[in-house]
Amino acid sequence: MLEVRDLTIKFRSETADTTAVQSLSFSLAEGETLAIVGESGSGKSVTALALTKLLPEPPTIYAAGDVLLDRRSILGMKEHELRSVRGNQIAYIFQEPATSLNPVYSIYDQIAETVHLHRPEIRDIRNEVIYWLDQVGIVEPEKRMRDYPFQLSGGMQQRIMIAMALSCRPKILVADEPTTALDVTIQKQILDLFHVLKQKFSMSIILITHNFGIGGGIADRVAVMFRGQLVEFGPTDSVLRQPTHPYTRALIDCVPKLGANLERLRTIDYSEI
Repeated sequence: MLEVRDLTIKFRSETADTTAVQSLSFSLAEGETLAIVGESGSGKSVTALALTKLLPEPPTIYAAGDVLLDRRSILGMKEHELRSVRGNQIAYIFQEPATSLNPVYSIYDQIAETVHLHRPEIRDIRNEVIYWLDQVGIVEPEKRMRDYPFQLSGGMQQRIMIAMALSCRPKILVADEPTTALDVTIQKQILDLFHVLKQKFSMSIILITHNFGIGGGIADRVAVMFRGQLVEFGPTDSVLRQPTHPYTRALIDCVPKLGANLERLRTIDYSEI
């Protein structure tokens, strides 16, 4: 369904060009969940935004490679073609939902606008909004859709963002650190929700995370990024049990384990990589 081929992305400044992603290649199958794992600055979010050419030019330079959606080149598309891809075929959920939701518009207004723009054939937008709020587990959606973002908890705000993304009926859902601002209990609920919705609506998911504990729980395959490069890629069980790259092993060792008698949490020793 989606293929990234030898993608290289640079950012231009007054003094020099900085390479953020270098010669990156991976694929995403229909109905698959792919976790892209790496620390901050490894190129995960840049890769996610490049999938629909959301990074502005300049300062971004798409220096080499391509992104193919159903064998169509996304990087070669014009702006009007990209608008038909963004939301309709590839939708995004970002971390910190409070910064993604508009504080002066109600939940209904924000989801209704999405439905109106991406699915103009829908006549009864009110019922459509209620339907998607119900799908993501919002209790009393008829009442909650009149609320404003500040009236909702972080977990409910993220559910609203999921409802907004799914209301476009995308083929691929890109979730960029969707549980970062949430406590552990709510994280588990959101990840379980992703799994249920993926099965129900037959979509693929790309999960961006720095935490193997999150990505390993729901992903079919894992792509590990380090300093803008892909250093390991394969089935989740195989990568978790027999990691081949020292950076992958270091990331896995950093995940806290129940029952471990450690005085300090393990950190990454870059001299070993």
